[in-house]
Amino acid sequence: MPLFPRPFRFSLLATVLLALSGQLAAADPSTWRREWPRTDFTTTSVESWNEIISGGPPKDGIPALSAPEFIPAREESGIGAREPVITLEIGDAVPRAYPLRYLTWHEIVNDSVAGVPVAVTFCPLCNSAMVFDRRSAQGVLEFGVSGKLRNSDMIMFDRQSESWWQQALGEAIVGRMTGTELRQLPSWMESWEQFRARHPDGLVMAEPDHARRYGQNPYGGYDSAVRPFLYDGAPPPHGVPALARVVRVGDRAWPLERVRRAGEIEEAGVSITWEAGQASALDSTLIAEGRDVGNIRVRDARGRDLPHDLLFAFAFHAFWPDGRWMLGQ
Repeated sequence: MPLFPRPFRFSLLATVLLALSGQLAAADPSTWRREWPRTDFTTTSVESWNEIISGGPPKDGIPALSAPEFIPAREESGIGAREPVITLEIGDAVPRAYPLRYLTWHEIVNDSVAGVPVAVTFCPLCNSAMVFDRRSAQGVLEFGVSGKLRNSDMIMFDRQSESWWQQALGEAIVGRMTGTELRQLPSWMESWEQFRARHPDGLVMAEPDHARRYGQNPYGGYDSAVRPFLYDGAPPPHGVPALARVVRVGDRAWPLERVRRAGEIEEAGVSITWEAGQASALDSTLIAEGRDVGNIRVRDARGRDLPHDLLFAFAFHAFWPDGRWMLGQ
């Protein structure tokens, strides 16, 4: 049985070869310094440099976006109804949708909403979609994509100090900002149809001016793979498949399949609801044709949206090895 379905294997063949060749030099900061002369490699929370490898592209090889343009939701006609978007609602600001058809190719969007500088992030290899406040004690940060991975998760970097940040944690792991944590903001993935129905006067990010095949998934078949891409860590416990989606709130993880079966789960002070209608961004070659993985909302006991993540089980186990699995047993 092949490791990945055929579309995934062939769509990423060149990246695999680049990544494998780059691993020989991946664990040596002396070689990184040529590309990262401003990064302080004497300060890090990473136990072994071997944890960090090349994902294939170089620094900024995946171009992060800054100050994107938006158009009214009612004027957007090119996005499929079930395509996923990251929804961000801050205060009285007009709600915004960031389509994964763009974030799959750019991974980070530096934006500002209601005076709050934000980083909207998506790591395709972990299915991790998180929004962070870009303000820090050192000022407002702007983020780019380093091209490095740790536990298959994107390592971001800030352009001010060129410290490296773990996307799944929102924490600096290399450089003079090591140990600094970004504040995660409530956001969620939902279908474009659901966002537009709820916010007909909302805004949606306009198509970037880059030569990319927006709407296509370069990781075709990935979330049906046997093992994660460029990950050699331990598998999740309890027989949970490595690429099963889990809803993470803090250090707890609820399997998405459990939420789907129940429709709604209320426990540990958290309410998680599921309803059909959102395509997986990591299934079919065309995102709009991906299988239905559903829409979730995560709220507290007072009905307020909670910061959370909807990532693959292997990534939760890698970054929260002592985390609690909410299996309902």
